[in-house]
Amino acid sequence: MRPPLILLAAALSLSGCTHAFFKPTRHIHADPAAEGRSYEAIKFASADGTPLTGMFFPPDGRPKGTVVHFHGNGQNMTAHYPYAAWLAGEGYNVFTFDYRGYGASGGRPSLAGAVADSRAALEHALLLPGAEPGRIVVFGQSLGGALAVAALGESGFKPAAVVLEGTFYSYRQVAAAVLRSNWLTWPASWLPYLLVSGSHSPSAYIGGLTCPKLFLHAAGDGTVPFSQGRRLYDAAPAPKEFWEVPAGHIEAFTAFRAAYAPRLLAFLDAALPG
Repeated sequence: MRPPLILLAAALSLSGCTHAFFKPTRHIHADPAAEGRSYEAIKFASADGTPLTGMFFPPDGRPKGTVVHFHGNGQNMTAHYPYAAWLAGEGYNVFTFDYRGYGASGGRPSLAGAVADSRAALEHALLLPGAEPGRIVVFGQSLGGALAVAALGESGFKPAAVVLEGTFYSYRQVAAAVLRSNWLTWPASWLPYLLVSGSHSPSAYIGGLTCPKLFLHAAGDGTVPFSQGRRLYDAAPAPKEFWEVPAGHIEAFTAFRAAYAPRLLAFLDAALPG
């Protein structure tokens, strides 16, 4: 394949077909029960009737709040639940779910569909045991953060707090940044501005989120450039915080949990009413 065609193929893999951002799997990567985690499989539906699947991790006793976890673009929730499930041990309901086309959820992946599924998850979270409307925390990672911001903006749902890790400002800008990161694809870095859809982008909604917000991003993030996370933070209104993570992509609460988990718990204690 000649270089111009390689460049075009690389660009199209990130283009107008925003479904190219989605890399789902259907198989089970890990079973929480095998780790001794107590959880419940949740079945609910998106607005168009697409069947969705989630996992609910309850705390011991009355929950401090309910964390809705929006996972990243690869695999499915059975690979991502450890990023959030630990919060059940700290007294929080934790609800994670799969977008359409992921895991046991029905349908095929699409950006509009994933945003609709995210809205449905927010609504379903209010039906969980001990959930209260004023004590919902949104925790989005990478693409999941972008979906969460769009779902909040398009639904008018008012969470108590939002936590975004490794999330980007714009689909077009992050696609262009990925192309710029390699000398071979750098000449095609302008194509996403023509080919990638600008719909449902976090840039359109982040300014409307008035609750306390926490942004985490690794300076050397090789998946979503640090500049994208910083721009998302800069566009958000106060109250807000930005924490720079030493390395990785969404590793703050896994590889660096000892450092960042206590800080997150303090942030949530301050953000939740009462």
